[in-house]
Amino acid sequence: MLHRVTGRYLASGAGGETVRAFVPDPLPPVPPLELNGVLQATLERATLALGRLDSIALLLPDPQLFLYAYVRREAVLSSQIEGTQSSLSDLLLFELDETPGVPFDDVVEVSNYVAALQHGTARLREGFPLCNRLLREMHAQLMRTGRGSNQEPGEFRRSQNWIGGTRPGNARFVPPPPQEVEPCMAALEGFIHSETAKLPMLLKAALAHVQFETIHPFLDGNGRLGRLLIVLLLHEGGVLTQPLLYLSLYFKQHRARYYELLNSVRTDGNWEDWVEFFLEGVEQTASAAVQTARRLVDLFQQDSQRVQATGRGSANVLRVLEALRQRPLSTLRQTGQRADISFPTTSKAMMTLVEMGIAREFTGQRRNRVFVYDAYLKILNEGGEAL
Repeated sequence: MLHRVTGRYLASGAGGETVRAFVPDPLPPVPPLELNGVLQATLERATLALGRLDSIALLLPDPQLFLYAYVRREAVLSSQIEGTQSSLSDLLLFELDETPGVPFDDVVEVSNYVAALQHGTARLREGFPLCNRLLREMHAQLMRTGRGSNQEPGEFRRSQNWIGGTRPGNARFVPPPPQEVEPCMAALEGFIHSETAKLPMLLKAALAHVQFETIHPFLDGNGRLGRLLIVLLLHEGGVLTQPLLYLSLYFKQHRARYYELLNSVRTDGNWEDWVEFFLEGVEQTASAAVQTARRLVDLFQQDSQRVQATGRGSANVLRVLEALRQRPLSTLRQTGQRADISFPTTSKAMMTLVEMGIAREFTGQRRNRVFVYDAYLKILNEGGEAL
């Protein structure tokens, strides 16, 4: 491993103290990354796994259905890293205008994450570039309500922040002073769109994520937006036709190592160990997403066959089952609307699914009941337990 100087320190005022704030050098690293045999092999495996993930749309009857569920799963996981206790079922209840089982601010934070991601991908589809303006727009969505909504949503910070510790003087890390944020982010934007930095998109995403987290350009929400930056880079760069790679579960499972490697880049210029960790995460996450998609396809086929085997009246039950595939947590009224059948017919068909053990009433209410497609939600929830 090469030792690199990756930035400089400047004096900055924070909380009545003078601290040493770190200003990272522009990317790419100097000297460049050492793509030794191990790192090159890891890059190839990660690239192949991403290719399999990108082709998963060919297996799925409705890729948007998988994207809908996977985006919400990621929103829950990414927000859990920041300390929320919201689960996927809490988010789905909230989207039904039902009361979730966690503090309101927790589930609002997760819902805002979904909105930020959807805004970003919609803008990219319109041909808008992945740039600082788009990141600020997404940040405004991320922090629009709930916790952090008073932390200058959509604006780069104008005051010094710090990470860890009880005060600036004993912080684990102090990002650049506020006057350095704009120049640092302009350099990062330049790197993202640089034609001279001839790096595979996966390596570019690995470097850009660390740089964003090091700059920490916003007062709040940097972790979540920095994780979104990864998938947007791969999506815009043509590596993924759908934004389907989310590393939050991997970062959550290896949290201590993740922070250790970010720090190692800043202090020692150890980009290689970080990149290897990142690429291993891409390979594991992409492979797991492919496996999840296959399990869901198998589940849907098996349950459809079970319903068809019941014979008479199965057509309406299949329509309700299809509606639950679209929204695995749903009221009878909403399910009936999606299935385009009457309320009594929906209710009867849902009871059949309950008797078969496919669906379950979720809230324990007698009126305005909410039903869940149990096995579907269980698959999506794996790894999503609150910290």
